Amino acid sequence: MDDLDRKPSNPASGFEFNNPTIISLLYLASFVVGVTGIIGVVLAFVWRNEPKADWEVSHYQYLINTFWIALVGSIAGFLLMIVLIGFLVLLATAILVIVRSVLCLINAQKHAPMPNPGSWTI
Repeated sequence: MDDLDRKPSNPASGFEFNNPTIISLLYLASFVVGVTGIIGVVLAFVWRNEPKADWEVSHYQYLINTFWIALVGSIAGFLLMIVLIGFLVLLATAILVIVRSVLCLINAQKHAPMPNPGSWTI
């Protein structure tokens, strides 16, 4: 009877949709649908004030910094397109945002805190 009362646990290969995971996926989706990045940062600011676990706190700061990196890098890239270096800046910004989002996604699935949440690089 004890086996029937237990809640089924997530399989080891399962994918958990916790709050930092949702925000990371929204950031990655912003390359296809631009508005999801804004939705992601709004959720990060809202959920930052109500963390459910200690490991989530570092993820929110990391994801908010990722949004600001994307915004500043995009603006700088568009302005620098006049001198043709803007394409490289936009490419570097896109790569950085993708890498940061994937790292956050991986750590969120492990329920591990981000190693350096205040960092503006990887």
